[in-house]
Amino acid sequence: MTHAPTRRSVLAGAALLTTGGTTLMTAGPPARAAARVTGERRSDDRLIELTVDSPALGGPSRVALLTPRGWDRRGPGDRWPTLYLLAGGDGDHTTWTGMFRVQDLAELRDVLVVMPAMPPFGFWTDWWNGGAGGPPRVRTYFLDEVVPLAERDYGAGRRRAVAGESQGGFGALGMAARLPGMFGAVAAFSAPFHPIRHPEVWLSGAAYLGVDGYAIWGDPWRQWEVWLDWDPFHRAEGLRGTPVHLSSGDGTPGPLDADEEEVHIPGTEKWIALFPDDVVSVTEAACCAEARVLDRKLRALGAPVTTHIYPGTHTGTYGYRELRRALPMLLAALRG
Repeated sequence: MTHAPTRRSVLAGAALLTTGGTTLMTAGPPARAAARVTGERRSDDRLIELTVDSPALGGPSRVALLTPRGWDRRGPGDRWPTLYLLAGGDGDHTTWTGMFRVQDLAELRDVLVVMPAMPPFGFWTDWWNGGAGGPPRVRTYFLDEVVPLAERDYGAGRRRAVAGESQGGFGALGMAARLPGMFGAVAAFSAPFHPIRHPEVWLSGAAYLGVDGYAIWGDPWRQWEVWLDWDPFHRAEGLRGTPVHLSSGDGTPGPLDADEEEVHIPGTEKWIALFPDDVVSVTEAACCAEARVLDRKLRALGAPVTTHIYPGTHTGTYGYRELRRALPMLLAALRG
């Protein structure tokens, strides 16, 4: 039995630790200055990459735009339905156009797609930082800087949907739950849907990669209220009226997994022992268990949820397939 994901999987798994929903519990003042676009580069007829000076992050970041038909001829009042895609644990926004090839989707020709980067291990969370708050305030960066900037200057409309892979899925769920009605639909792929259920998995992944996981939400036994406040399971009531798509592999080898030797993450031994013997990715197995729990809660609330569980690990390659599976639901929300 192989007990842990590949190094790429571990990177995503550690990122999962800190992906959060929006919260009012984090310390620190909100960003006071507006984000500024300091650079704009067009890579083809539809793709534009912005360099953004972010007060919330305390430095520069990138935001990619996949523009719709007619965008170049937009008038000051033109607005497009907008799909926000949140990066995974490495913070790399180009995964959506590189690995997941969203620009090839004909269904998105009339949609503005906004793909923000984030600092590695930023996790769409305003970090706790021992109670002091302060950068990185990744939730604030997205909600108070990226979304207003896209709507003010780049034609993003108020018909919004949001999706994310790995920790980006956690951020998408958390923000949609905290702000009911802001997004017409939300999809999350291989995300930590209920992380306080497996805190050792996420903290161990962070430690393996040299990240101070305790700076993100604190200690799960001492600062458990902070962990709960960011946890989508405990914010599920906010998703009652929002179509939700959840997907996860079960941690066993699947059809898209490469034959790679996997690494052991110290600190995950408890869950290695508890998961079935055919599990090779403890990260994805934890995501799967959390997806099942969140699915049951959303169904009990009467929320419109669909959930897809499949054989597979936390490689990220499944996001290509799962985004396409969720796309009809996301587009239905954007069409109104």
